[in-house]
Amino acid sequence: MANLLGKAAQENTYDAIVIGSGISGGWAAKELCEKGLKTLVLERGRMVKHGDYPTANLDPWDFEYRGADDVEQQKRQPKQRRSGFLGESDSHFFVDDIKHPYQEKRRFDWIRGYHVGGRSLMWGRHCYRWSDLDFEANAREGIAIDWPIRYRDIAPWYSYVEKFAGVSGEKLGLSHLPDGEFLKPMELNCLEIHARQQIQDKFPGRYVTIGRVAHVTEPIEGRGTCQYRNRCSRGCPFGAYFSSNAVTLPAAEKTGNLTIRPHSIVSEIIYNDTTGQATGVRLIDENSMETLEYFARIIFCNASSMATTAILLNSKSDRFPQGLGNDSGELGHNIMDHHYFVGALGRHDGFKDKYYSGRRPTGIYIPKFRNIDAKSKTDAYLRGYGYQGGAARDSWGAGSNAEDFGADFKDQLFNPGEWNMFLNGFGEVLPDHNNLVTLDYEHLDEWGLPTLVFDADFGTNEREMRKQMKEDAAEMLEAAGVKDIVTFDKIGGMGKGIHEMGTARMGNDPKTSVLNKFNQMHTVKNVFVSDGACMTSSACVNPSITYMALTARAVDYAVKELNKQNI
Repeated sequence: MANLLGKAAQENTYDAIVIGSGISGGWAAKELCEKGLKTLVLERGRMVKHGDYPTANLDPWDFEYRGADDVEQQKRQPKQRRSGFLGESDSHFFVDDIKHPYQEKRRFDWIRGYHVGGRSLMWGRHCYRWSDLDFEANAREGIAIDWPIRYRDIAPWYSYVEKFAGVSGEKLGLSHLPDGEFLKPMELNCLEIHARQQIQDKFPGRYVTIGRVAHVTEPIEGRGTCQYRNRCSRGCPFGAYFSSNAVTLPAAEKTGNLTIRPHSIVSEIIYNDTTGQATGVRLIDENSMETLEYFARIIFCNASSMATTAILLNSKSDRFPQGLGNDSGELGHNIMDHHYFVGALGRHDGFKDKYYSGRRPTGIYIPKFRNIDAKSKTDAYLRGYGYQGGAARDSWGAGSNAEDFGADFKDQLFNPGEWNMFLNGFGEVLPDHNNLVTLDYEHLDEWGLPTLVFDADFGTNEREMRKQMKEDAAEMLEAAGVKDIVTFDKIGGMGKGIHEMGTARMGNDPKTSVLNKFNQMHTVKNVFVSDGACMTSSACVNPSITYMALTARAVDYAVKELNKQNI
């Protein structure tokens, strides 16, 4: 028996284990494999290899419901549909809410993708660096705890991941939105160019640029360039946008050091009370229900913020009765997101003689312009917000609800309609200890694991901020000559921004944080967390490029410490 167990343990032993294969997990796998470590990537969902995108080349008329799922499918994904992003063309990349339940004391929109690549196949691809305005905000205002790093610590790692991922964009020279290593930017259309000039003339300090996105606009690493189809959520067969499937996992595989195990639901990290280190992970095979154990010298947690935290909370021992590394009691607390769906829209009477080609997969971006210095400071709320948006002309789809008929009506559908423009704000959410996720051991999923219970909501600061976000959007559109302006404010629940973060935060003090400045657990030195759970504040920009940079930096540190035999 002992020999059999020993052989099984040897076969299931790797240098490193990565839990999760999404944006940060893919980066962890690439970096570990390229540094020579035999690495096991555990993914709780099915295998999806680059190119396994069944709807990528289908046209609207190829779908049975022309893009809208049938009623039965809608019934199985009620929470996923709160995002507003899925339909017949991409619902297969979003989880079944009935099969994967969770509970809400306060509404929380937990949007998930259980498959190899995770949400790297479905993300919005916007990539903006943080600045010290963001990293220093908590300390400056006395909110929560201070970040253990500053921009100078992560700047070279931003450059490192940008060059490999491929980020297109325009340099602006702004200290509060640092420039990156950009491929050539996508183009603004004529109304957006006009709006930029009018907004920047009337509101000095407000800048309009094209979105900085992880889309290849120039040949790089053998990947195809963007084809301007705007079918990104279906998976890109050209590898033109960054995903784990198209970029980091193939790079890891080239080393010969990568093993991917799909259908592997990690239940806990195994901790050795004697050595004070983690020895491996325990998982349940999604299909066979078999419980298995895998072992490694270092473990990277990249299952996504809430899933990582659930695993850590469930990893209990005599040393850690409240969850692995949870001496501070902060594990599961301080949930953050971004609040959006607030802004304005309207029509423009000009440029009737102009149109654009292709379906550009990004829009404009207006960086934060309030609370960046003494001149722009407001006492109404802390932090700030930026805007995403864009301008377009009505297409033939505008006639879908018309009551007209006949040849003249059909002919009109081939003529472009009016120009429209919208601005949608993205605001920062403050960390709050009372925003938390816990485990419910009385309500188990079909694999016998506790379900998550969310108890989080936006606070007074976010709601006050939204008033200004709506007003600013309207006045900027008005300056651009937009008419019939309509404002909107649909805050929804936390999680709707799909940027959930903060439940295993970084910090200098083990008494108030879970991780140190290298994403390493304070109290379990061979466990690292570099997905969104590690975040100490949220800034107001899309966070994924920061996860990538933090992950590459953490792996570099972890391997060096491993080689020094410090872990």
